[in-house]
Order: sequence, then structure tokens, then C-alpha cells
Amino acid sequence: MTTQTIATRRSWRVVDIVVAALIAVAGGVIFWAWDQGANLISPLTTAFPPLSGLYVGGWLLPGVLAGLIIRKPGAALLVEVIAACSELVMGSQYGLTVVASGAIQGLGAEIVLAIFLYRKFNLPVALFSGAVAGLGCAINDNFLPWGWNITWDGGSQAVYLLFCVISGAVIGGLLGWLATRGLAKTGALSAFASRRAGSEPVFG
Repeated sequence: MTTQTIATRRSWRVVDIVVAALIAVAGGVIFWAWDQGANLISPLTTAFPPLSGLYVGGWLLPGVLAGLIIRKPGAALLVEVIAACSELVMGSQYGLTVVASGAIQGLGAEIVLAIFLYRKFNLPVALFSGAVAGLGCAINDNFLPWGWNITWDGGSQAVYLLFCVISGAVIGGLLGWLATRGLAKTGALSAFASRRAGSEPVFG
């Protein structure tokens, strides 16, 4: 594959931008709804707060999904950030911190896709992408100045990190991969390389 071919394959088209915007706006709605769900489950996590890490995957899904569908550098990061901004506009209870967390989570998903040079989008890569996005979420929540868990002891932070990684892999990675395959089978992704996702090897 020539350098020019690679550049063409990785350059953004109008359809890529439009679909990224659609995923991001839909993601913002998901984020806002997920915020409300977090309030509902808070009584369940009062006894052991790190359990809330198992819930974070919903905030990671749009970025991973965008990366799997659009398959262009920056898609996961861009969509996750725009989705977080959309959540903020709709009235997030977490304030401006959602933009920072969206950037860190999106960067986590993006790094994994970049490691594989935006050429592999199978189930392990999707799970890995979601897991690293979850790691980003845990780093944001545990260690950054605006993090919600910075006063926790190290053991609780470690458990929360593990749960975030698991949630990211399952909700962000697995569901994102399944959604991409499902959309591909309907023909909705005919304009993208991911149109073949429905028949691509699961582990190949």
C-alpha cells in the first residue's frame, strides 16, 4: 500500500464528519440519561462505592463505537469529546468536568486503535479499546484534581479502576462491536470500510 493510498484511506470525508456528529449527539443523550441512572443506582453503591465503576461503560460507548464504524484517526476521541459537550449543554450534574473526562476516555479508546494502525477492528481490539477507555475514566476519577474519588484509600481506588476497565470492555467494547456488526448487516454502513464488519473474523 502506497503512502498516498494510506493518506487517502485515513483522510476524513464529509460522510465521516456527518456520521461522527450524529454519533456524538446521540452519545450526548446517552451520557445525560446515564447521569440520571447513576442517581438511581447510588443507594446500591453506598455500602461499597467502588462498585460504581461497573456502571461507567455507558459513558465510554460512543467513542469506541465511532472508532469501530468510521475507522479514521481521531474518530473515537472527537466523538467522545463532542458527546461530553452535548451532555454539558443538556445540563450535566457533573459540570465542566465531563469535557475533561470525555477527552481522557476518548483518548484511551483512540490509543488502542492507533496501536493497531487503524487496521484491526475485531472483538479483542474492541474489548481492549473499551478497557483502556475505562482505565482513562478511572484515572480521571481517582487521581485528577476534579476527580470524585481522590479522597478514597488506595485499595478502593484500585478496585474502582478494575471495575471501570471491566465495564469499559463489556459495555463500551463488546456492545460497540456488536452494534457495529449489527449495523453493517443492515447495510447502514455501506459508505464505510466497516460495511464488512458483519462478516469480518471475530478474532482474526
